[in-house]
Amino acid sequence: MKKCLSFLAALFLMFTLFSGQASAETKAINEKLGVPIVVYGANLSDSEKAMVREVLRVDEEPEVDEITVSSQDLVKYIKNGNPNARMYSSAKITREEEGKGLTVSIVTPENITEVTSEMYANAMLTAGLEDATIEVAAPKPVTGHSALVGIYKAYEVKTGETLDVERTDVANDELQVATELADNANITDDQVAQLLTEIKKQIAEQKPASKEEVEQIVKDQLAKLNIELSEEDRQMLIDLMDRIRKLDIDFSKWKDQLSDLSSTIEENLQFLKDEGFWEKVKNFFNKLIDIISSWFSSSEEQGTN
Repeated sequence: MKKCLSFLAALFLMFTLFSGQASAETKAINEKLGVPIVVYGANLSDSEKAMVREVLRVDEEPEVDEITVSSQDLVKYIKNGNPNARMYSSAKITREEEGKGLTVSIVTPENITEVTSEMYANAMLTAGLEDATIEVAAPKPVTGHSALVGIYKAYEVKTGETLDVERTDVANDELQVATELADNANITDDQVAQLLTEIKKQIAEQKPASKEEVEQIVKDQLAKLNIELSEEDRQMLIDLMDRIRKLDIDFSKWKDQLSDLSSTIEENLQFLKDEGFWEKVKNFFNKLIDIISSWFSSSEEQGTN
């Protein structure tokens, strides 16, 4: 037992030292790009808002701008949006230097049940967002679709730019297609994100002039990634990508951002396939359990002597 207590005490000391170091570092206000924006879902209770503030580490920032996103914003950015929708998903948006790209993380993955960070990033590129670090959170289980609306609003406030409503609407449909494919097609979230990214990369490179050419790109990428879709899902994907083809997008610039996203997704897929890594993780925890068990066994033997 003494060994166990000593181990726990050492861990506590290490945690205290690292915490002290972290708290001693004061973040500077970025006078060029501005402070982060935190956007809260309008239907959060006071306690839920406090929980969101905590997980997004709002108090660690020297200053933030805080806004609220409501169902009226949903109607603004998404055609045929529900004006009575309830908004819980929230986010923190930090603008980055040009060329940095998009970094999206979900800090409450247990509460964002359908949308992955790669799906968000893909949809945001379609909507016209770039060069930002975005953290998404929710205080209760939600699908995560409404977080996009808050990010759109925050991005406009942060940059002073006006997003193209046609692009934000297509981006929302893209998110819907992504989650439906993940549910219906027996493929993983990462595979869905990879499929969407690779198709959009080919659209950026080939610049198809017709829906038939888009259909061929979709067919080629499905074969390349060894993904089979129902006729209904395949047509849904083709229709979405044809809408993307028609958007006012600088495809030459878009291609580089998609390549960065594609690399991230491929790394995630390779990481999940790395059986050797997971075997090492399993062995580590098995050894750790054996060590802790031996400590308690030793203390029990000493107690009986």
